[in-house]
Amino acid sequence: MKSLWSDRDAEAAVTRWAEDGVGRDVALRVYTSRLLGGDARLVLHGGGNTSVKTTMTDITGDEVDVLCIKGSGWDLGDIEPPGLPAVRLGPLRRLLELDALSDEDMVNVQRGNLLDSTAPNPSVETLLHAFLPHKFVDHTHADAVLAISDQPDGEAICADVFGGRAALVPYIMPGFALAKKCAEVFAANPAVEGLILLKHGIFSMGETAREAYERMIELTTLAEKRLTSARPRPIVTAPKSGDIAPVSRVAPILRGLVAGDESKRMILDFRATPEILDFIGGADAERYAQAGPVTPDHVIRTKPKPLIVAAPPDGGIDGFAAEAARAIGRFRADYGAYFERNNVRQATPRIALDPMPRVIMVPGLGLFGLGNSAKAAAVAADLAETTVRVVAQAEGIGTFESIAEPDIFEIEYWSLEQAKLGKSAEKPLARHVVAVTGGASGIGRATARAFRAQGAEVAILDRDEAAARDEAAAIGAIAIACDVTDAGSVAGAFDRIAETFGGLDILVSNAGAAWQGRIGEVDELVLRESFELNFYGHQRAAQAAVRIMRAQGAGGVLLFNTSKQAINPGADFGPYGLPKAATLFLMRQYALDHGADGIRSNAVNADRIRSGLLTDEMIHTRSKARGLSRSDYMAGNLLGREVTAADVARAFVDLALAEKTTGAVLTVDGGNIAAAPR
Repeated sequence: MKSLWSDRDAEAAVTRWAEDGVGRDVALRVYTSRLLGGDARLVLHGGGNTSVKTTMTDITGDEVDVLCIKGSGWDLGDIEPPGLPAVRLGPLRRLLELDALSDEDMVNVQRGNLLDSTAPNPSVETLLHAFLPHKFVDHTHADAVLAISDQPDGEAICADVFGGRAALVPYIMPGFALAKKCAEVFAANPAVEGLILLKHGIFSMGETAREAYERMIELTTLAEKRLTSARPRPIVTAPKSGDIAPVSRVAPILRGLVAGDESKRMILDFRATPEILDFIGGADAERYAQAGPVTPDHVIRTKPKPLIVAAPPDGGIDGFAAEAARAIGRFRADYGAYFERNNVRQATPRIALDPMPRVIMVPGLGLFGLGNSAKAAAVAADLAETTVRVVAQAEGIGTFESIAEPDIFEIEYWSLEQAKLGKSAEKPLARHVVAVTGGASGIGRATARAFRAQGAEVAILDRDEAAARDEAAAIGAIAIACDVTDAGSVAGAFDRIAETFGGLDILVSNAGAAWQGRIGEVDELVLRESFELNFYGHQRAAQAAVRIMRAQGAGGVLLFNTSKQAINPGADFGPYGLPKAATLFLMRQYALDHGADGIRSNAVNADRIRSGLLTDEMIHTRSKARGLSRSDYMAGNLLGREVTAADVARAFVDLALAEKTTGAVLTVDGGNIAAAPR
């Protein structure tokens, strides 16, 4: 590894944070924390922690010694000063005199000594940082260090690699006992630059931010050199089978199966690199891939081991689905047994977590990370990729070995984690994937935002790819170029949704445009163009969605924008109203034909929507023809209220949540009896 320290950047950080009243020590702590957090070989997703011992002024004006340490919920890669809560150092160091301290009491002491009571919880390894005398302390889970320490003879290897530069600490679960042991090991080796926590990670220490950071880089480099100098053995891959089914067909099957009887849907994040494929395809993958986490912290996000399913042959997807179902059943049973045999040892019985995997490996295809959101799934996939990298390195010089099963259980069922269960309610549409056609503007844009606000993962499909990208970036969705008048474009777009999220739960088929013309005079080409978009576009999108939903076997929702023209045609709007009327019938046909699949189908009948398909030119023409002002025309309904795209979006969300409603038309127009369904 190479040091990324820059005197210029360090001073720029000091100047930048000084504007907010942040002192030099904390500014430099932020700077080097970000250097560490920016390298995935050292830190991933909230892993690791850093600290600095400095002085601050308390509420009385007294200057006190404090430890500023990474707080819960912050990531080293983008940490800011508020992510380093200040804790009074004196009371923390007095705890070293105790023989034991529970996790709950430890957290209480740490919170009780915060200078700011509203600050996040300090790291669970706060006492370890406090008990060491150095001003700056860094902790990472460096891949190379894990690869050499996660061995049956890891202690001997590490002693040889690091010599007197780093002292070795046996595996102990994070908390007071580990902090006390590290203090003891350091006291016996006061000249060391770091501590190697076997099968856990590495600490480096220094009197300056640069010294602590560069010691981390240097110690990790020693481990890297050992890995490359030992003539590493490549993983021996098993013979490959024939053609493998594509991700777009495999992912929905797996997603439906992991939803289980409880209908706890998951989002999937797919990864496939040559390293991943070699790892999963290894002849001994059943052993090394399921040996346990490379560092204990990962188990909370990945569970103790991944699920490995058989390779899906391209021509035998039904057989794959059946075998995958059996594999998931075995995984659940194994996880239940793991919980029972370890829970009986607990003084306080733990609450069982859900038994579904968080990582699924598919030989010949790749791996999936699973989570209750796209972000959580990406975290699981990132950690799985790290596991692949570290285990492959460990196997290259020896045999990968994780911590013992009881220790894995202690981390996964940590009392501090158990206390969080049930405290954060999910949004109504969390775990759901929604596709919105015509989602970059008007009603589609408002609808995409409404579903995202309810916790759904959203794919914005639109012919205007640039507009779709801008909107997706604004709300944390994905953008997919899709022309619903092109069958190939639609098929590719829905494959992309399955590849990105694992499947689809809700389709809002919204894309449309209003063609005008007196029906007895209109050119046939105009009618055909309108039908291509306003009818066949809905059919293509719905067919593609139903294919995914049926593969999942967990039901789904189809929602169509039919507009009032489907029920109450307007003069000279036949080219628009005719295909919309056909789409209304289409909605009910889907309700009839696919209700047995658990797929609901409903429509929204809207009229005079600001920011919808009604252009300014149309509004002007219609209002002028009726002798009305624009505002009078837009509010020309029984309630006398203007209807917006957000009102239509809310109707789509309400229909998505109406679990026992199908074949229905919901009117959103402020009141127009002529357009009310009969």
